[in-house]
Order: sequence, then C-alpha cells, then structure tokens
Amino acid sequence: MTRGLTGQARALAEGEVSSVDLVAESLRRIAATRATLNAFRRIRAEAALAEAEEADRRLAAGERLPLLGVPVAVKDDTDVAGEPTAFGCPGDFPVKTADGEAVRRLRAAGAVIVGKTNTPELGQWPFTEGSAFGDTRNPWHLGHTPGGSSGGAAAAVAAALVPAALGSDGAGSVRIPAAWTHLVGVKPQRGRISTWPDAESFNGITCHGTLARTVADAALLLHAAAGNRPEDVHRPPAVDVLSAVGRDPGRLRVALSFKPAFTGLPHRLDPTVRAAVVRLADRLAALGHEVSEADPRYGQVGLAFVPRATAGLRDWADRVPDPALLDARTRTAARTGRLLGGRPLRLARAAELPLRRRVGELFRRYDVVLTPTTAVPPPRIGTMARLSGWATDRAMIAACPYAWPWNVLGWPGVNVPAALTDGGLPLGAQLLGPANSEPTLLSLAAQLEADQRWHERWPPTVTAGTAAG
Repeated sequence: MTRGLTGQARALAEGEVSSVDLVAESLRRIAATRATLNAFRRIRAEAALAEAEEADRRLAAGERLPLLGVPVAVKDDTDVAGEPTAFGCPGDFPVKTADGEAVRRLRAAGAVIVGKTNTPELGQWPFTEGSAFGDTRNPWHLGHTPGGSSGGAAAAVAAALVPAALGSDGAGSVRIPAAWTHLVGVKPQRGRISTWPDAESFNGITCHGTLARTVADAALLLHAAAGNRPEDVHRPPAVDVLSAVGRDPGRLRVALSFKPAFTGLPHRLDPTVRAAVVRLADRLAALGHEVSEADPRYGQVGLAFVPRATAGLRDWADRVPDPALLDARTRTAARTGRLLGGRPLRLARAAELPLRRRVGELFRRYDVVLTPTTAVPPPRIGTMARLSGWATDRAMIAACPYAWPWNVLGWPGVNVPAALTDGGLPLGAQLLGPANSEPTLLSLAAQLEADQRWHERWPPTVTAGTAAG
C-alpha cells in the first residue's frame, strides 16, 4: 500500500507490480488490523484474489482501464454481488445477487473490491460503533473514533489498508470521517454517483462519495464511480473532475464562515478547530484568493432535513430481517420516520428549491465557502455510542453542526485536512460550492494540497516502511 490509487494504477499499467501482489498485501493488512482498527465488516479474500489474477491476465494482454487491478473498498451500505448488505445492522441478511450501480462502474473501470467497510446502524451517527461489529477505531489514535458513518472506509484508507474507498454522505458521513482521519473526502453533487438499486437514497439527502489521501486519488475514484441509470431520480450534467485536479483554480472569492445552520440545540466551536480553519483561510489568501467572512443564509433548513432523514431511515429499517435486534435509538428514529413520512416529507422536499435560492444568494458574491467540517476533534470511543437517543442527537449536533445543510441542498463539498491537534488528532475544513461545482472545489483543494503537503503525514499506526513512497 505504498502508493495511492493513482500511483498503484500507474504501476500496474507499467508492469512494475502485479494486481495479485497489491491485493494480497491489502488483504494481509486488513487481517492484521482486524483486532485493532476493525475497519471491515466483510472481507472478499478468495474472490478478490481470483479477480486480481484475472486483472493480471488482462494487463499482460495489453488491456488498460483507469483502475485495472487496483484494490479498493466500499461501505457496507452498497450492494456487492455475493455479499450481504447489512448497513451496520445485526442479523442474517441475504446475499445480494447483483452489484449496485456504483460498484458495477468501479468494476468496469477494473477495480478489485477487497471488502465492505463498517458503518453504524443505517448510517445515523458520526461514530462507527455497534453491536453487530464492535468498535471501529481511528488509526491516528486507537482510543478515538474515526467518525461516521463512513468510519470504516476512512480508517481503511488512513491506515493504508486500501488506497481509496467509496463511502456515502447523508449528513456529512464522508466529510466528517475524512476530517477526523486526515483524508480528502468528496461529497459530490447529488446524483453524480448512482445510488441504484435505489432510485435515490434517503429521499435525496444521501449520496455516494470518495475518501483518499490525495485530491487526485479522490477525483479518480469519483470519475470511475460516476454515472447514472435512466431510473435514477437525480442525473446531473457531467463534469470533468480529472482535469480539474491539475488546473490552476484562478483567483477565487472565498467566504469564511463559522456560523452553522440553526438547530435549536447548543454547540460550541472548539478554539483549536477555529484556529486551524483560520490558518487555512490565511493560506488561501497567501495563494492569491480573496477571503472574507460571510455566512450563508440557511433559514429553517433543519425542518427540511429531519423528515427526509427519518423517513429514509424508516425505509431502510423495513428491510432488516429482525428489527428487534436494532438499537433502541434506531427503532425510535424509524417510528419518527413513519410519523413524518407523509405530508411533512412532501413539505420538506418542496422547501428545497426556496432554500437553494436563499443559500445560493451567497454565490453571487463568492465562489466557495470555507467552514469547519466539525466543531470538535474526534471524540473518544464510546463517547456517543452509550448515550440515550435524545442525548445522542444533542451530542451529535454539537460535534457536527456544519456538514448536513449541504445534503439538503444536494450540492458538492470537499473536506481537506486542516491540522493536527497537539495530541496528534486530525481536524478538517470544508470547501463548499453551488450546484455542479466539483471542478472548482477539487482544483482549489489540489492547490491547497500542493501548499500544505498533508499527504506526507501518516498516522503512527502506519510504520515508516509501509508508508514510504
């Protein structure tokens, strides 16, 4: 795992390494960290090695694809043929007979899926802990969470078990774990990556996204997974994310914002997080961008989020083989979803367009919004997992008040590493844009990466020998 996604793809194409060797090393590292990181719910050891052998035959025959022979992981909310999709839940789930569209596209690009990563029950929480699989831990400090709900995917990439992973983001679930594990996390435009066999996910607030150590790697995985089926509810116009990474973003107008959307619950921005985001803003100014403080007019965006989220959770809970095994908080949220799934859901969906207009006013004056990704550094394992439902909601909103509004709007956002605390815990910042602005965000993120060199820093759980190169 010494190279990232782009580097591994290039090495395979040039014959420097075999897919079998890369996949075997990935599987070895996954097995070696099961008892510590616990990043994976399902490991496809035999199938992945067989697919790697086939990839090597295709490479030897001269075939070239963007990810041919490269090992990647996907979150366990995404169908992989031959595996169950438990989405963090306990119980005996049926094996899927077909890949989800995103996985189908990754395979079409040549990727080898080595396994499915852990996620909390139905992706609800910014921690990855649960009765079905235990605790997934942060490679930067094993006593802390990697975040959630794509926490297993983030831990796997941060610890160099795989060079990149596909996650999903319904309220920051790619960006939050990316922030807390020192990764680039891309939440693309809604519909950029198909959620089929669901025509949309969680009533449109959830989308697939990518996690990687570099902007180029995150963009490559996004490029490979992107695309639609005719049945998809959301089919945005195509954008070129690959060339954006190597393009100068030009002089951009950046709005620095620390004001989260209104929730009615208390929150406090940790001074360390604020200082890290201010430092990034200063670097953007030094790079030639125009940076000034300005806040989006979020209005009552929360009222448009809750019905969509809980009704979507209800739909997923109805697929669980034994609902009695679910966490009490999950069952309560599903009941709420049943109450809000009629007229409140219709009103919530109807509110999206006015909210886009309201928030979008800021983009008449600015190109990008820079905010914290989270309000606090990564919490310790168990901090939220053992709370009651209401206490979990309060703690979750206090820790992560910044990411979820962009899920209501459906617009893209990119987490970039911002700093490490004195204790060595990662912090992140979000670059947020209007509809279909992934090229701008990725171009700006790549410029920051070249300036900050965050990909050169590895967690202490990854040895220097493993990380070299």
